[in-house]
Amino acid sequence: PLLSLSWLEPRAVVAAYTVAAKLLLVGVSVASCRVLAWTYTFSYDNYQAGSSATPTEEGVKKFIQLVTTYPQGFKLWLGPTFPLLILCHPDTVRAITSASAAVAPKDMLFYGFLKPWLGDGLLLSAGDKWSHHRRMLTPAFHFNILKPYVAIFNKSVNIMHDKWQRLASEGSARLDMFEHISLMTLDSLQKCVFSFDSNCQKKPSGYISAILELSAFVEKRNQQILLHSDFLYYLTPDGRRFRRACRLVHDFTDAVIQERRCTLPTQGTDDFLKDKAKSKTLDFIDVLLLSKNEDGKELSDEDIRAEADTFMFGGHDTSASGLSWVLYHLSRHPEYQERCRQEVLELLKDREPIEIEWDDLAKLPFLTMCIKESLRLHPPVPAITRRCTQDMVLPDGRVIPKGIACLISIIGIHYNPTVWPDPEGFDQGNPTSPPLNGHTSERSPLAFIPFSAGP
Repeated sequence: PLLSLSWLEPRAVVAAYTVAAKLLLVGVSVASCRVLAWTYTFSYDNYQAGSSATPTEEGVKKFIQLVTTYPQGFKLWLGPTFPLLILCHPDTVRAITSASAAVAPKDMLFYGFLKPWLGDGLLLSAGDKWSHHRRMLTPAFHFNILKPYVAIFNKSVNIMHDKWQRLASEGSARLDMFEHISLMTLDSLQKCVFSFDSNCQKKPSGYISAILELSAFVEKRNQQILLHSDFLYYLTPDGRRFRRACRLVHDFTDAVIQERRCTLPTQGTDDFLKDKAKSKTLDFIDVLLLSKNEDGKELSDEDIRAEADTFMFGGHDTSASGLSWVLYHLSRHPEYQERCRQEVLELLKDREPIEIEWDDLAKLPFLTMCIKESLRLHPPVPAITRRCTQDMVLPDGRVIPKGIACLISIIGIHYNPTVWPDPEGFDQGNPTSPPLNGHTSERSPLAFIPFSAGP
């Protein structure tokens, strides 16, 4: 597969990134990670497979075969005594995703490994705390706050593109696309969350390295069932390195929070906002510091750190994964790649400077379709887990008993042949009409949930 470097000029990549970011920004507040990918290789009739599985291409194929055979859902076993209910159809997941955070809280079987790092942020909190924080953080995702971030995305993508151009001129034939895009997304997020430029795309950053290390440790630990025990894990070299990386990340976030808290009382809220208005950016830490609940109570420093760390983790991992797969699919389909390129060039014709702006995002329908189809085939969040506190009645009358761990398989829904007519095809059809796979309003909103759904 080839990805034309001429298409990967800054304006085209920024267009893809900003459209993807627009799709991501609402979902990122509830985004989780890919730590459940290993569950996909569970064998239906052999519980041992559930304990030793790793995310292989063959394992994903076997999982999709199970979805085809049991399109509503099925039961797997983690070891001989732990049942896991897999739900893979919009109709069967609706009862859970529409329930309140108190009725359908997150199951900590997999999410728990993130707790020492992310604390009680939106990803890991449940019940009233999740609902309370969600209401307080909603202003952080207002379009007026997000619009200036496009300029940050432009600059970060330009840095990445310059690196690629230099590598190409030096004769480098291969590069790890995910590694470069991960650094670009982390660079963007650090500027959006902390207003801090670590220049991580050009030189090593201890903070950025720690985030990448923590993400890798969590995914690795999920694949080693003997290390699910905290006692055993923290006796290992990986466990000790995980704790050191946590301290480094927490120290960085705490320092930014304290520095910003010292600024607020000195200036006062009104003057602080005026200064921010001049720079046209209000970062995530600013929003968290200014957030108050209905009683006028502010978030604690611990809560702010948890939300900022969650935003950094959920934002970089999901967007880097999603963008990498978009570029992969465009390389596999050069005809779509060229149509995306022409769409961007036509939009930016006669513009100076040649940069993507917020209002452009709604004017790139074919690129948006390609991004959505890529997210369907490779959802950045392949599964989420819930453990209901009361019996849940499905549309056909069957009941999920309270206390049973439920895995909502997003990849299962996206590959379900009863939901999508051509689940394994990257089919866009005619750009002037809805694609064959039908990202249309008639389809259930739960048929396409690449970043999660529900509380």
